[in-house]
Amino acid sequence: MRNEILLNNNWLFHRGDIEAHRPVTKAPVYSQSKTERKLAGPAAYNYLDNPDPGGAVGELKSEGWVEVTIPHDYVVQQDLQENENNALGYLKYENAWYRKHFTLPEGSVNKRITLRFDGIAGKSTVYLNGCLMYHNFSNYNTFEIDISNNVYYDKENIIAVYTVPDEWEGWWYQGGGIYRNVHLTITDPVAIDLWGVYAPYKKIGENSWKINFETTVVNDEYEDVNISLKSFVLDKDGNCVATAEGSGSIIQREKATIEYGCVVENPLLWDCESPNLYTIKTLLFKDGEEIDYNFTRIGFRTVEFIANKGMFINGKKEFIKGLCAHQDFGITGLAVPENVAKYKVSLYKKMGANGYRTSHYQQTEAYMDAFDEMGFLVLDEARWFETSKESFEQIESLVKRDRNRPSVIFWSTSNEEYYHVTDVGRRLHRAIAAHIRKFDKVRPITAAVDRTPDKCTIYDYCEVVGINYNTSIYDTVHEQYPDKLIFASECAACPSVRDWHYPTNDFGRARDKDFDISDFFLGRESTWKHLMARPYVFGQYIWDAVEHRGEALWPMICSKSGLIDLFLYEKGAFYLMKAYWAKEPVAHIVPHWNFKGLEGQNILVTVYTNCEELELFLNGKSIGRKQIEKYGHGEWNVPYEAGELSVKGYIDGKEVCEHKRITTGKPVSIRLTLDNEFEANGRDLALFTCECLDEQGRVVPDAAEFVKFTVNSPAVIVGTGSDNCDHNNVILPERKMYMGKIRIAVRPAKDQEKVELTAMSENCGLARITV
Repeated sequence: MRNEILLNNNWLFHRGDIEAHRPVTKAPVYSQSKTERKLAGPAAYNYLDNPDPGGAVGELKSEGWVEVTIPHDYVVQQDLQENENNALGYLKYENAWYRKHFTLPEGSVNKRITLRFDGIAGKSTVYLNGCLMYHNFSNYNTFEIDISNNVYYDKENIIAVYTVPDEWEGWWYQGGGIYRNVHLTITDPVAIDLWGVYAPYKKIGENSWKINFETTVVNDEYEDVNISLKSFVLDKDGNCVATAEGSGSIIQREKATIEYGCVVENPLLWDCESPNLYTIKTLLFKDGEEIDYNFTRIGFRTVEFIANKGMFINGKKEFIKGLCAHQDFGITGLAVPENVAKYKVSLYKKMGANGYRTSHYQQTEAYMDAFDEMGFLVLDEARWFETSKESFEQIESLVKRDRNRPSVIFWSTSNEEYYHVTDVGRRLHRAIAAHIRKFDKVRPITAAVDRTPDKCTIYDYCEVVGINYNTSIYDTVHEQYPDKLIFASECAACPSVRDWHYPTNDFGRARDKDFDISDFFLGRESTWKHLMARPYVFGQYIWDAVEHRGEALWPMICSKSGLIDLFLYEKGAFYLMKAYWAKEPVAHIVPHWNFKGLEGQNILVTVYTNCEELELFLNGKSIGRKQIEKYGHGEWNVPYEAGELSVKGYIDGKEVCEHKRITTGKPVSIRLTLDNEFEANGRDLALFTCECLDEQGRVVPDAAEFVKFTVNSPAVIVGTGSDNCDHNNVILPERKMYMGKIRIAVRPAKDQEKVELTAMSENCGLARITV
């Protein structure tokens, strides 16, 4: 039976190249031109990689090797340098080596054994026991290697991985290293293939749904085999609601896809508000004996795109309130633990978002799981607009992994390609779309076009039309394609810095306020108004959800367009979009109200709202009551005086919400809070916030203390972050606070019972939190 082993612990890591002796005689060249290609150097089986300085007396050590846990991104762990590339994050990209020692469990002889890397940043070369196993050339695809013929059963095996992140795949932070999970899978020689269970369905009656299973089975035996399959459809409580069976024969050393089906009656449907999921449990039998199993999730839903009417999920009109985002996190780079990915998606949900675009590549699986579970409508995007064998393999990985997900409603072949307006682009798009169709028969295919979309050559072959920015020509494109719906595949890229309430300056600070940069780059409010006025538009994906490393201008270290900052704190724009997207009444004041020294001078006050009227008060005195246009906001210039600034929101003349900003005193103490859920599994991160309090226990929003942190072992502080102009290494356990908040990421050890995080400030004393 299948044995899935997560191979994330106890890897050895070496930053930088290791000089290898180049032989000058025939013998070493001859001996390394065989199956075991590496007899010397870090890929060799007998290479000395022991990093332990406390070994036996006289035992040789190998310099530069340290023990790490996967996922691991080593590029983010350094000071930033202005002379490095700004698009790539002002970080130095060095080559590196990884090595992993492991022993196969008993019963592995004559089994099918595969090694799967969910993602390695940089071009990578994988060796096993000195034998070359695989080259991979993308940061983003998952790949699996069959190592059955190269493993040792009677002694330890050694994986060596060489990463070369010197060629970029995008104009954003690229990271480096084995930044996603590594899996060792042991099965019988006849087994269900990776992502081998495909379960497309069709509604065939009022409450009846037909699943047409296509299950791919691999036969690594040296003879033909007859197999049978049984798939069970399980509800959230594990109850079986339908069963399907199929059978077939597979010739030796080949794969075969077995088709069979079943009908499910009255399933709970999946949508944005009720994302009901079902699990498909598939069993594989040979000669009547169960030899393998597979679990995959689906959700029952229909999606219709009706010209000039919109998109309908299960017959109900739905507008995509979506976000674009890269997959990194400010402290850990590309190595985002599952619980942090889910925390990020929960912030999007809190904002009122219901959509996500995987800009611009196959993203970490934990995000995709969260989108299924929280009801997001995903545009799943390919990285390379190419038809090479390598690119087609990457697309196959993307589509097969995600094709059962109810959250994925369409595919994107490409983003902002120069070829989108050429005949070459037309041919490329058609070929890529046809390749996607080999693996998924049901979802629409489109692309994100920004190069004069009115001259685009690929829209004839898109089921829906995606436009990046270019709001001024939406109507023109609609006239060209009146039978196709349009959506904003990317829009509203507007820079701002969290809680910066002063004019934009040359130090990278941009006022925390929405605005129009140009007719091409409209702000969020103008874009929303534009889209809402056009019935042929069915959604938007805003650029972007979270600030990401790269695409920066020194001294900034990241993009400034996020609705959430680099360390996962909400900016003013978060509440602007919440006012448009959320159902509850919203009235949110920007800025805080700590402006000592500016008494009597006007402070620009913005209130993001979905209310019909707003009334602003300062110390109990009304500053004025205003009618708010639909999709508008409130704005006042208020002479500053300390105290309480508050706003009340009204709908139909009734007060429905209120928000206050209160002037605080100086910081006198510090407070630690835990922001996310985590388990002591050795992988999750606990995310804490450090804030300063005044004498009355109120959070000081503009505090700028320097704070040091320590945690009880074996937990470790993975890193800290606060200011997106801070050039110090994220792994430091100390940080200068920017605008009242410091993020601390702690990794508890497996099964650790208690975490004690302590914060120390020269001016504000100590604070401790115990979890």
